[in-house]
Amino acid sequence: MLRVSKLTDYASVILTHIAHHPAALHTASDLTNATGVALPTVSKILKLLTKKNVLVSHRGSKGGYALAKKPSETNVAEIITAIEGPISMTECSTVSGLCEQESSCEIKGNWHLINRAVYTAIEAVSLADMIAPVRRQAVSFSVPEIVKTSDLKVEN
Repeated sequence: MLRVSKLTDYASVILTHIAHHPAALHTASDLTNATGVALPTVSKILKLLTKKNVLVSHRGSKGGYALAKKPSETNVAEIITAIEGPISMTECSTVSGLCEQESSCEIKGNWHLINRAVYTAIEAVSLADMIAPVRRQAVSFSVPEIVKTSDLKVEN
């Protein structure tokens, strides 16, 4: 089963709350009260999202956090990678040396095709889509065409 971590799930809850009120600045304690996510967790998420430029922080007594871009310009892939790191279906397609089968694996290099398809699908969903009322509408996206190296012609 493919699943994001609880931290990423909580980040999406926090960001959708902020996206409902994009002009306001949101403090960690306000977000805790609004979402029910514990303050230490909210603080950790805000730090990660600010570091990856999903959020901007404003200091001072009237400070808080706001989206770095409009909800329609912030996609779910950005949110997931800010919390989880690179989107990868297998460990070996991101980091080498973690699998004992790696040296003899014939498909290791092809996992990037699946990783890209998953990333493209998640990238097609914006934060604005996440706060819209639930509707039966398919998200449209296109997967880049893959060119096999055997199909390439080299001219001399």
